[in-house]
Parts: sequence; C-alpha cells; structure tokens
Amino acid sequence: MQAHPMLDFSRMNTHFDSVFGNIHCGLQDRAGNLWFGTTGAGVFRYDGKSFRNFTVKDGLSGNTVYSILEDRAGNIWLGCDAGLCRYDGKTTTLVPFARAEDAYVPMGNYGVSTPAPTGMLQDKHGTIWLATAKGVYCFDSSHFTQFLHNGHVANTAGLRLNSVQAMIEDRNGNIWFTTWFEGVCRFDGKSIVNFQPNGEVWFSGLHEDRKGNIWVGRRTKGVSMFDGQRFSNVSQHGSFDSCGVHVILEDKSGSIWLGTEAGDMERREAIGGIWKYDGKTFKNFTTKDGLPNMSVFSGMVNKSGALWFGTRGMGLCSFDGKIFTDYTR
Repeated sequence: MQAHPMLDFSRMNTHFDSVFGNIHCGLQDRAGNLWFGTTGAGVFRYDGKSFRNFTVKDGLSGNTVYSILEDRAGNIWLGCDAGLCRYDGKTTTLVPFARAEDAYVPMGNYGVSTPAPTGMLQDKHGTIWLATAKGVYCFDSSHFTQFLHNGHVANTAGLRLNSVQAMIEDRNGNIWFTTWFEGVCRFDGKSIVNFQPNGEVWFSGLHEDRKGNIWVGRRTKGVSMFDGQRFSNVSQHGSFDSCGVHVILEDKSGSIWLGTEAGDMERREAIGGIWKYDGKTFKNFTTKDGLPNMSVFSGMVNKSGALWFGTRGMGLCSFDGKIFTDYTR
C-alpha cells in the first residue's frame, strides 16, 4: 500500500455504523471529482487531494446516500434515505418526486414520507430513472411519473419493480433492471418482460460489456451472462460460485471485475472480495492484498482506468492495476 489521504470517520460527529455501514455508490463527475455515498456519513467528494464531506448540515435530506447521478447539465443528484436531492455546485435542494399515496417509511426511519432512491440512471433521451421500494419513477425535465403506472407500457407479467437493485441502458436503448424478487427485467420502449435464469428471482450486479453481453450478479451463486439469446452461468468452480455478486465492472483490457460477498454469513471474513475474470480464468483479491473488507458493494472505473471499490465497514479503496490504496480509517 501507499501513502494517501484518508476518510477519517473517527473525527466526525456524524453517526454511522462502522460494522454494517457501507460505501453504497461512486461516481466521477465531468470535472474529475469522485463522489462516494455512505451509510450515515453523507456523501464525500474527492478532488484527488482531499475529501469534502456533505451531510444534512449542507442540505442533504438524510445522511445515508444510496445512489449518485450527474445529469447532462452537470447537476449532482443524490438518492438519500429521506428523499432525492440535487446539488448544482453551490446549493443542495430537496426534489419531491413521489405522490402522497406513494408515501413509504423505511425501517427505522419513521417520519420519512418519500421513498429512498436506491438507484439512478439518465438514458440517451435525457430521462432520469429512479429506483425505489415503491417502484421506478421517471423524470422528463419537467415532471415525475411512476413508470409502470404509464398506460403505454405493456406489462403482461404484472411486474412491480419494487425491489430494483441496479439499472443500465444497453447500446440498443433497452433499460435493464436486476431485482430481488422479479428476476432480471428488460424494457424495450414498449413492453417490459422478465427473465429468471436458473429459475432464480434474486439478482444484484448489472453490466453490459464491450461486446454487448449483459452480465448479472446472482444472489449467492456467482454470475450469469446474457449473449442476446440466452443466459449462461460463468463459473469459477470454487468459492466464487457461492458468493453474491453486487459489482460488475470492465477494465480497459476487457477483463471483468466482480465485487462479491460470501453467501454464508459465517464465512464473510474468509471468502468473497474482488474477482478478476479475463475470459478464461478467475483471480481473487482479498484483504491480504489491501482490500478493506471482504464484502464489496459498489465500484466504478475512473477516467484514468483505475478501479474504485466500496465495501462493508465504510471501506474505500482504489486499484491501479498493481496495488490497492486504502482510503479508509
């Protein structure tokens, strides 16, 4: 490891859970700043030299940030546990998007009357998509609508999208969703359908690779890949195949990186971590290599090609192809 600036949580007054708290999401904005959303400690912005922390004191609706998006205008959208916020570079504004009848109270957060945006996406048409526990919402620059309440969407399977874990838009303009209870879903602009690879309904990580294949993270059984015709399991024939895959990234060489957590709770300190798949073999990176924690929940590739990962225990690290740099204390 190397010298680095740290997120020194021990000096913060913000309450968070250092055991079960996570780095939920990451983003690099157009100016090159990196943003990281946390459990209970708000969001951090890293300019390459130092971190700045934003919390409710700076206008956030809540200190748990599940999702981050930069829109085409350069605004930073933050999906907090107490609602949606937008930061224009100077001020943070609460953005109401749910109707009164959509009110939702997250566990342990009584008094909250809006669902938390746990995922966000802006498609090629400029529409912003929000994933919440009360379904998916769309924002067309003037108003929000609840996606599946749109009568123009054919939904013969009766999907609700109340448990979306990840969203992407593929090269053909399809919107894909991984969910906890409805499998893998795809919207082609007219109708929404779902797939249940291996008869499973619980999926997490989601990624389209440079060849157009769709990768999905299984709950505790590794990863599957959709080639446009069918899903196939990509197996390591070892401990990887018993892990849940929450993060799927692709590096400049085309290798797939998978952030995982052991399915067996009693083994989460022993197996899991990050796996690199080069198309033929798997390589595992663990806490012995500098990873802060074996349970990995978020990741991104920055403009220089470095990989960043967020873990359980408020862990944050980067990997430059040779070494891990740990940014967490």
